[in-house]
Formats: sequence, C-alpha cells, structure tokens
Amino acid sequence: MAEEQQTEELLLDSNEYLKSGIHIGTKFKNKYMANFIYKTRPDGLSVLNLKEIDRRLRLAGNLLSKYEPKDILVVSRRENGWKGLKKLHQLTGIRVITGRYPPGILTNTNLDTFWEPKIIVVCDPWTDKNAVQDAAKKGIPVIGLCDTNNQANDIDLVVPCNNKGKKSVGLVFYVLAREYMRAKGLLRGDEEMPAKMEEFVEE
Repeated sequence: MAEEQQTEELLLDSNEYLKSGIHIGTKFKNKYMANFIYKTRPDGLSVLNLKEIDRRLRLAGNLLSKYEPKDILVVSRRENGWKGLKKLHQLTGIRVITGRYPPGILTNTNLDTFWEPKIIVVCDPWTDKNAVQDAAKKGIPVIGLCDTNNQANDIDLVVPCNNKGKKSVGLVFYVLAREYMRAKGLLRGDEEMPAKMEEFVEE
C-alpha cells in the first residue's frame, strides 16, 4: 500500500500527497521511470514511490532557488497546469508559458520575444516537447514532471508524479512555490503560504 511509504520529514503530510493522487501512474511504464515505481496495482496502474516523489520535489525546489525569477521558465501546454503556473508567477515572479509554446522563443535571436532563461520546468516532457528540444539545443537544464510513461532522455532532473491529474499538478506547484519562497526569504521559517493549495488547482 502507498500508505506504507510514509516517512517522518516529508514536505507535506503523506495524506495530502495521497489525496492528490500524485503517486498514481499509468498502465504504461518505461526504462526511464522504472526506478521510481513502487509497485503495480492489480488493475495494471503503476504506483510511484512517495518518498522519491518528495525527495525529487525537494531537489527541484533547492535547484530553482539558485536562480532569480527572471531566469526561470515554467511551461505547460496542458490545461491542468495553467492555474498552478499562474499562481506560481503571481507569488514569485517566475515567468510561465501556458498553452501553446511560441516557436523560436529560445532559439531565434531575431524574434522580439527571444529570451534566454537559465533553467526550465516542463509539466510533461511529451506535450511540452518543443520546449524540451529547444532547451537541449541551447544547453539549458530542464526539470520535468514525469509520469510512468514519459521518456526522460532530455530531462536533467526528473520529478516523478501523476502529471495528468489536476490535483496532483496543483500540489506540485504549490510545493515548489513554497520551497522557492522559503529559500528566497519571502517566507520565514514555518510562515504560512499566502495562498492555499486549492488556488493552484484547476477546477
């Protein structure tokens, strides 16, 4: 059972993770994600390791905190991430792209919209593959939210999670926003977030 994966120092209470379905993968799995899978349920769905999800979220938060908001880009073509991205931007100033990724924004210096972030986060390496490919061309590190079926060959830091569920994706960006704000001194110690987790979740 996923409940057996509890640990003492998780970023969130294990019940919050479990309620969001962050640990529920797909019926498809590949070599990139095999090490993150805790077990396969009788219905064929893979269950991701909760401790590893938490550890990778912590790593992602720590890595992002090394950069200023203007140097970070977060991308989500799929609508389930839009609300979380917009709230992340509102709280931290981190730049986000929701919906269609503009071609050439990272590679075509002739564009008025050309921009050179120092790190990129994608909600799904498949649906956001154009951003991943551009980052690879430019040597920009990529943090990817990866489900059990995602290929991760161009992802520098995999955050294993259910990247299709609204609650799951919202939780990821709530945690990343909180950890970033704490690391940057925008939140002190155990100070409460100025936004609730529900504000990161698409309705």
